[in-house]
Amino acid sequence: MPESSPFQDPRPRESQPGSTRPGEAQPAGTQPTVAQLAEDYAAKAGLHRTSNGNIDVLKSAGGVQGLAESILPGLVFLIAFTVSRELTPALVGALAVAAAFTVARLVQRKPLTQALAGIAGVGLSAWLANTTGKAEDFYVLGFFTNLGYIVAMSISIAVRWPIAGLLFGFIRNEGLHWRKDPARVKAYRIGTWVIITVLALRLLVQVPLYYMGEQGLAALATTRLLMGAPLYILGLWVAWLLTRPAAPAADAEHPAEPN
Repeated sequence: MPESSPFQDPRPRESQPGSTRPGEAQPAGTQPTVAQLAEDYAAKAGLHRTSNGNIDVLKSAGGVQGLAESILPGLVFLIAFTVSRELTPALVGALAVAAAFTVARLVQRKPLTQALAGIAGVGLSAWLANTTGKAEDFYVLGFFTNLGYIVAMSISIAVRWPIAGLLFGFIRNEGLHWRKDPARVKAYRIGTWVIITVLALRLLVQVPLYYMGEQGLAALATTRLLMGAPLYILGLWVAWLLTRPAAPAADAEHPAEPN
């Protein structure tokens, strides 16, 4: 049974004030509300629920193909560089894998957003490494990306718009009603801190390995793979569990009888 929320509006979604379907055009002469912008952000974040109301972490991470798109370019780079000790074939191999995934999405007629972002990231990483001539610079972009997310999420907590609330609120049919309950705001702050912790752990582990130069490259690449999608999925799941709404009082007082 889908997870219930004490803030769920019983009216149809289309009739809720200030609510439009994600991607739906706004009436002429109007500006999108904060709620509409937040809902659109949640939709574009690509989070999904299972039939029993829990978050589908695998699908939210892009499914098997999405995981492969995030893991294989870096893995091919590591293997090619380890075997050849040459930067150029390793960079070409990583770019070829990213390009292959983009073509695959075109053939499958799937959304290109993730694949295009992936090939853009791999391309920029390859350019940095090729410019400096240092293989470890292939991973520098990830450090700044993580730092940017940490700053943005910390700001969201400070202004009482925690990112976890924007991501999970609409999936749970809370909309922005959770912002009216201090307990829910606190829960979503904690959930956001969980995600921040995941990002911070990446930097704490990987940055020292980067400064080891080529000697730390294998360890850096390995931890990048392990602390990438797998750790993100774990952090997302923990944040989801920690931010679950409390069961309604009626359900708590009258638990279901065992079959």
